[in-house]
Amino acid sequence: MLTIKRVPTVLSNYQEDAAGCGRNCLGDCCLPVSKLPLYAFRAERLPAVVSPSQGDLPSDFLLNTLLFGQWEDRMSRGLFRYDVTACETKVIPGEHGFVAQLNEGRHLKKRPTEFRVDRVLQPFDSTKFNFTKVGQEEVLFRFEAGEDDTSCFFEIASVDKGVPPNVVAINVSPIEYGHVLLIPHVLECLPQRIDPESLLLALHMAVEAGSPYFRLGYNSLGAFATINHLHFQAYYFAMPFPVEKAPTKKINIVQGLAKSLGVKISKLLNYPVRGLVYEGGNCLKDLADVVAQSCICLQENNIPFNVLISDCGRRIFLFPQCYAEKQALGEVSQELLETQVNPAVWEISGHMVLKRRKDYDEASEEYAWRFLAEVSLSEERFEEVKSYILEAIGAVEAEKDEMDSKVNEEESFHSTATVSTFPESCLVLL
Repeated sequence: MLTIKRVPTVLSNYQEDAAGCGRNCLGDCCLPVSKLPLYAFRAERLPAVVSPSQGDLPSDFLLNTLLFGQWEDRMSRGLFRYDVTACETKVIPGEHGFVAQLNEGRHLKKRPTEFRVDRVLQPFDSTKFNFTKVGQEEVLFRFEAGEDDTSCFFEIASVDKGVPPNVVAINVSPIEYGHVLLIPHVLECLPQRIDPESLLLALHMAVEAGSPYFRLGYNSLGAFATINHLHFQAYYFAMPFPVEKAPTKKINIVQGLAKSLGVKISKLLNYPVRGLVYEGGNCLKDLADVVAQSCICLQENNIPFNVLISDCGRRIFLFPQCYAEKQALGEVSQELLETQVNPAVWEISGHMVLKRRKDYDEASEEYAWRFLAEVSLSEERFEEVKSYILEAIGAVEAEKDEMDSKVNEEESFHSTATVSTFPESCLVLL
């Protein structure tokens, strides 16, 4: 069994609690009788305990009014372990524009544990920390499907026993402004594994946020998820990630689920971590279904991976990775190990969260590229994994001769695949 000594980031102020309640938590003892705020997004149903008669909301309500307002309230109440807004941030000079942040706070107040890295799927263990142990003061609101085509907000709403609640909670060790956790069906105690329903929920949150600067991310076990309880992370960062600007090459699929649902799949080019990019779809569910089936393929083949949900849910990046395995086998250089940086979804996307002043001051594009290249599968292994994924979604890739005839189409696709929804002038406050 491969194991590594892991010092996980603390996500909740109750993470060290062993057992017991005695407080207003998210477990079966407290959540069913809670009166948490409810954001009901555009979908097919709304819990019967509330009425949709309050009408639609401004397009920026979820992000600018609700999430940011509630997040800043928790900051004023001292629930975070440090002030992330005081962390230094800079764009590393170079072609790709990797971003470095000095976040020494995430290096503090951690506990050692044995973390298994050779199993992407592991059963939920109620004896370890999970999000049912989080206090309700860390929860910002519930995020549930509505029953019509408008979004509604209710300051107080009962929990419908027939609808397992989804909650949005703060990450008490934030990486950036507005850093939160989306926890689907928290009472069901689901392990960290993607399914179509949970991924669709995350896409709905990206759509409702309505800003390309608000992304959601997912880390599988073995790819630096530290809690085996199903969750996505999300935060606001007011400039494009390097991976969002990377060129892509369309995979020409001639038949299969992706083609029938209108989902385009591309390969990343000129980026240190090899990955796939999904976009399009006849509807949001179609995109979620294709990406979820791809993730399920990786899970069932025991391949760690990270997911970035970008561009208001329009683009999804999928990164199979192998850094933790290399780390356990002693194949990562001591220089990189000493940084204690875990390459999860944010780092892979180009937002390098550094824990030591020395690493921050000396950060260079060469370092960022070399570090992320250690995360990536080899070209040969990536092509093998890509074939697993395409087979899992019933996709048939065009033969080389047919693909060569579509070079112009692919080049045109690349020209439109870069992030066009970002303003031309993006500033980062240092």
